[in-house]
Amino acid sequence: MSSSTNGANGYKVIGTRPIRHDGVDKVTGRAQYSNDIHLPGMLHGKVLRSPHAHARIVSIDASAAEAYPGVTAVVTRDDFGAVSDKIQDMGEGAANLQHIRDNLIAHDKVLYHGHAVAAVAATSPHIAEEALALIKVEYEVLPPVIDAKAAMADDAPILLENLRTNEMGKQGDKPTNVAAHFQHAHGDLEKGFAAADVVIEREFKTEMVHQGYIEPHCSTTIWREDDHILCWTSTQGAFQIRGQVAELLGVPESRVRVTPTEIGGGFGGKFTAYGDVPGAMLSKKSGHRPVKIAMSRTEVLQATGPTSGSYIKVKMGATKDGKITAAQAELIYEAGAYPGSPVGAGAGVILSPYRLENVQIDGYDVVVNRPQTGAYRAPGGTNAAFASESVINELAEKLGMDPLEFRRINGATE
Repeated sequence: MSSSTNGANGYKVIGTRPIRHDGVDKVTGRAQYSNDIHLPGMLHGKVLRSPHAHARIVSIDASAAEAYPGVTAVVTRDDFGAVSDKIQDMGEGAANLQHIRDNLIAHDKVLYHGHAVAAVAATSPHIAEEALALIKVEYEVLPPVIDAKAAMADDAPILLENLRTNEMGKQGDKPTNVAAHFQHAHGDLEKGFAAADVVIEREFKTEMVHQGYIEPHCSTTIWREDDHILCWTSTQGAFQIRGQVAELLGVPESRVRVTPTEIGGGFGGKFTAYGDVPGAMLSKKSGHRPVKIAMSRTEVLQATGPTSGSYIKVKMGATKDGKITAAQAELIYEAGAYPGSPVGAGAGVILSPYRLENVQIDGYDVVVNRPQTGAYRAPGGTNAAFASESVINELAEKLGMDPLEFRRINGATE
C-alpha cells in the first residue's frame, strides 16, 4: 500500500492508492467481527422458529425447556409488552414498531416459515438447541398466500386482521392484504397513447432475493443490573438498532449502547435487531449475564429481510421520430409479513429519467407469507428500472432507433 499523494498527471487524488485503514487489522486477524465477542459468563441463545408459513399460536408451554439442565431462561411473546404504533427509522426505510416487535417474536400468529416463536439461553449452544425441542407450541394452521397478486384477491387469506388499505391517503374499511395504494399522474394518458405511432405493453415478474452477505447475523447483549443495555452486533445502523432496542424493551435510548463490530457484508440487510431484542430479554431473565445469539445460514435465509419480489406492468407509446407521448406503470411489491415494501422508491424511479407529458404510476404495498422485506442496494429501484428500461429498449428497436439516441431525445432536463 502506498501513501503517495502524487497521482498520474499531477492529480492529488486520481491515480493514487490511498491507505486502506482497516486493511492491516483484517489481513492480520485483529479485526473483531460479531462472533469474535466473548464476555465473562456469556450464555448462548437459540431461537425456536415456526414450521408453518401461516398459523395462529394457540398456546406455548416452555416449562420443560426451563427445567432443562444448563438452561437459564426462555422468552416468548409473554415477555414482551405493548409498544406504540409509531414509525421507526430503518436506515433505508421505515416500519411500524408493533410490526417490528411481532416480526422479532411472534405474538398472535406466525406469518412465515422461520418466524421466531421463542428463544432460549443456556450455558452452551448445544444445550440451548436441545432445549428448543422441549418447547411445546400448539398451532392452528391457516392457509398461506405467498404471491402478491394472489394476496390481492377478494377471497385471499388475510394475514393481519387489523390491516386496512391506505387508499390514496384514505383508510379502507375492511381487512385486506393491500397495505397501501398510491398514484402519481399528470397530463392526459388517453390522449397521449392516441398520438403514438407505436405502443408497447409488457409485464415483468421479479422474485424475492436475499442480499447474501457472507457473515450471518450475530449479536451479544447484556442487560445490566443498572438497567443499561449493551449490544455488540453486526449492523449497518447502530442508531436504528439502539432505537428498536429502547422502544421495544421500554428503556430510554440514553441507557442503550450499541457497538457495531466489523461487518462481513450487509448490502441493506442489517438494520433490524433480530438478536439484540430477544438477547437482551434473555440476559435480564438470566441474572444479567451476557447472551450471544448467532444465526445459522439457514436462519438468515428463512427469517431476515430480503428484497421485495414484484409484478410490474409498463406501457409506453412513442411517435415515429422517437418522442414518448405517454407512459403508464403499475407496481405491485411484496412487503413480506408486514407492510413496508420499497414500492414508493420503485414508483419514484421507474419513469423519472424521462421527460413525460402524459404519465400515470400506481403502486401497491402487499403483505404475503414471506419474511419481512428489507433494503437491498437501491431498494425498490432495480426492479422498476429493469422493467422500464426493457420497454425503452424494445421501443427503440421497434422504431429502428439507436437506444442511446432514443434516451437522449426523451431524457429528463432541469
